[in-house]
Amino acid sequence: MHSELRELVENYPDLQPLAAEAERACDLLLQCYRAGGKVLVCGNGGSAADSEHLVGELMKSYLLPRRLPAERRAALAASVSDGAYLADHLQAALPAISLVSQVALVTAVANDLGADLVFAQQVVGYGRAGDVLVAISTSGNSRNVLLAAQVARAQGLKTIGFMGRGGGQLRGLCDVALCVPHDRTAVVQERHLALYHAICGALERSLFGD
Repeated sequence: MHSELRELVENYPDLQPLAAEAERACDLLLQCYRAGGKVLVCGNGGSAADSEHLVGELMKSYLLPRRLPAERRAALAASVSDGAYLADHLQAALPAISLVSQVALVTAVANDLGADLVFAQQVVGYGRAGDVLVAISTSGNSRNVLLAAQVARAQGLKTIGFMGRGGGQLRGLCDVALCVPHDRTAVVQERHLALYHAICGALERSLFGD
């Protein structure tokens, strides 16, 4: 087991039943990134904020330095006037897109197609076989998230779900189902934060650690 997940269950004993599933989430994401894929993330309300937060941890350094590979630094330094600065300061990224943040697109889809399609339409556009959809829903029954997960399955994406107790309808659409054993939304969201931080730490160490 990844050391970050061992630390997670030490700090949150109630998440012990999810340890093996969290390990599977790490492995699925590692497989995606090593194959050149990307991650799409969606959720509503507090879970929308978690979508943005998760993407922030993936797209730049979280706990470890992520110096660009030598060949990319050299290409920057040799090709543009600010290349040396860019090569020294930019960080390697794990490609991830939050589906909640494109206001013009989201409102256009909601107005022209239907509010329940705001995430599904983006999965159609961005998703490729081998990518991963991270679907966050404390109830597991958010219709716009369910439709996104259905499109993901049809297009050959894998889905990791973050849910509350039972998992709702979303559980059956997930390749990895992280169902926090609580009912209160605030408690579920707190555990989601701890889970994805541990997963991000394990990913980063696996891909950028010594």
